[in-house]
Amino acid sequence: MTDDPEPTADGSGPTADAIAGLSRSDPLAAVSPLDGRYAGRTAPLSPYASEAALMRARTRVEVEYLLALGGLDAIPIGFDEATEAALRRIYEEFDAEDARLVKALETEGAAGYDATNHDVKAVEYFLRVRLAEVAEEGESGAGESGAGESDAGETSDAPLDDAESLYPWIHFGLTSEDVNNLAHRLLVKPAVSEVIVPAVREVRDALVELAQDHRDTPMLARTHGQPATPTTFGKEMAVYAARLGRALGRVVVANEDLSGKLAGASGTFAAHRAAYPDVDWRGFSESFVRGLELEHTALATQVNPCDDLAALFDALRGVNNVLLDLDLDAWLYVSDRYLGQEAVEGETGSSTMPHKVNPIDFENSEGNLSKANSDLTFLADYVTTSRLQRDLSDSTVKRNVGAALAHCLIGYSKAADGLGKVVPNESVMREELDATPEVIGEAVQTILRREGDTEAYERVKELSRGRSVTLDDFRELFDELDVDDGVREELKALTPAGYTGLADELVDETDE
Repeated sequence: MTDDPEPTADGSGPTADAIAGLSRSDPLAAVSPLDGRYAGRTAPLSPYASEAALMRARTRVEVEYLLALGGLDAIPIGFDEATEAALRRIYEEFDAEDARLVKALETEGAAGYDATNHDVKAVEYFLRVRLAEVAEEGESGAGESGAGESDAGETSDAPLDDAESLYPWIHFGLTSEDVNNLAHRLLVKPAVSEVIVPAVREVRDALVELAQDHRDTPMLARTHGQPATPTTFGKEMAVYAARLGRALGRVVVANEDLSGKLAGASGTFAAHRAAYPDVDWRGFSESFVRGLELEHTALATQVNPCDDLAALFDALRGVNNVLLDLDLDAWLYVSDRYLGQEAVEGETGSSTMPHKVNPIDFENSEGNLSKANSDLTFLADYVTTSRLQRDLSDSTVKRNVGAALAHCLIGYSKAADGLGKVVPNESVMREELDATPEVIGEAVQTILRREGDTEAYERVKELSRGRSVTLDDFRELFDELDVDDGVREELKALTPAGYTGLADELVDETDE
């Protein structure tokens, strides 16, 4: 049976605490902010993550399976091109009316069928209803053109003559999980490739642009929270761009590796083999699954093991972890005034402090990506386990994949918004560099080592560790050193702002 039949999905039921005048479909009445406050940001996922989308995907699997059976010599059904096209239109043109009918078949009963209390069985009965309609349309078309012939005297392309003869072949030999595991992947795969991946690329592109524009902008680095060897703002953004590119590559690979199963109630093709022992059901299964542009899982119980989904969820967490690191650093850069933010006309930063321009986009991204990671970790851990050959607990869990992706999407879009508003404050960066001359100490002791000074590190340590020093203090040290004049001038030319190594060149590594 279905895991969670909802007879009050239309919004009926207790309304004592409802806000007067708000319907369940109003975003202001949504239980989750994903469909409420953030509905505009999560809308691109609706075609892949909604209940109606799952119904349509199940319908697609059932129709394609029926057509595939028709291609077997042993099965006494077959379809011409017109019939195949008519059947495919059932899922290609699946609309709100169709979704409501499927739900009614599950929860209330409809079209002469009792309530199934089973979501996949409801799809099977839905197909019966639509097949009957296709047959009726065919009979009408055939009658108008003369008993099945066209005006040219050829056989009519009336798509279906006898719908009832196909009823036994809908869902033939299948278990619900054969349909569900394929349907879920037919939704997850394009959701990731068409919505999630482009959203991440938008963030990466913004990082690359910042990196290129500010490749030469010197900035004090901090390790352990303390001043460290200077870098450039562009190089630091390039680090995130490169990390994000690598992490995204792992997502793309994991998404392409999604794998489907079609092997019956215990993964043994028992029903298929009992009915048609001479058919190569293993080959049929592999061909069918690959025809849906999925990899094939040959060995399974009733459930697809879902190691593929777990790998994808883990890869998405990798992307999110890179961006969480970015969000935290961007927040600190704003706090340190290294980054300014463009104020948006009309926006309020604080209800009591009028001057505030807060880093709310990075904070929002941080919150949503943290929530996404929590969900993705739970999903990856949960979907890979099932009691013996099958239990149903994963069914309700898998319905939350869309929610995890939605939190990812919000996080990505907010990070992109934040990057679009920041402006590096070069004067503040330069002031901090000028106020921290001790960071050239690394360069000084390294050059002295090159010259054979065995006490190089200790000299600089004695001068600078735990003390406030100036460039003049360093120059006094240089004058006391027993080195060539050329080396002395080399040392005196050192400045914090100029001590950025190959940072500007490293920015180009993002192109790889």
